[in-house]
Amino acid sequence: MPAQSKAQQKAAGAALSAKRGETLKKDLKGASRQMVESMTEKELDDLASTRRKDLPEKKKS
Repeated sequence: MPAQSKAQQKAAGAALSAKRGETLKKDLKGASRQMVESMTEKELDDLASTRRKDLPEKKKS
């Protein structure tokens, strides 16, 4: 599943880093903190690897 915004892609990248042990989970904030607990490493990798070129900054509701 591709990311729908740049903010979502960045949050997934931060969560993936914590999931892999490259950064501390306590340093995460907001959506990335929730993502690390609720998503698998594969799901996070899919979101984080989305190309950012054509994505909006934030998802429109």
